[in-house]
Amino acid sequence: MTKLSDIGDSAVDAVMERVGRGVSRVQERKPLPYDLLESEDAYLVVFDAPGVEPSDVQVRFVDGEVQVRADRFRSFHESFETRFPGRGLALSGRARLPPDAVVDAGGAEATLTENGTLKVRIPKEADATDVPLDAEGADETESETETESEQPPEEDEA
Repeated sequence: MTKLSDIGDSAVDAVMERVGRGVSRVQERKPLPYDLLESEDAYLVVFDAPGVEPSDVQVRFVDGEVQVRADRFRSFHESFETRFPGRGLALSGRARLPPDAVVDAGGAEATLTENGTLKVRIPKEADATDVPLDAEGADETESETETESEQPPEEDEA
């Protein structure tokens, strides 16, 4: 015969597992938080990705955007049973660089710290230069002035 406490424990386990899986799914749908920093020579995107290993992370740069995907795994702990699987396993995030950013995507580097901080450094394009902008019509006025001054003076017919 089943004890009433066994039924209660079983019900609690079922509820905890469902709640845990729900929390896990919410975490998987929420994008990884990040900071975007800029220096004179590079952009730095810092993501929080706790619990991931370097082999679990994919970092891509596509159309002015840093894209991250991490598939992490739950560690097996001997003599322990999972009661609340609350950590999402598939995490992702994306960070868009400013629209005027000119970068060297091939020179980008990504590092993952022990505490799960993912740093993606994208150097700015070294050959990029600012292009001067003249006001519309400024060239025409200068050309007319130069043309007038290049013509010989008119002689008086007296």
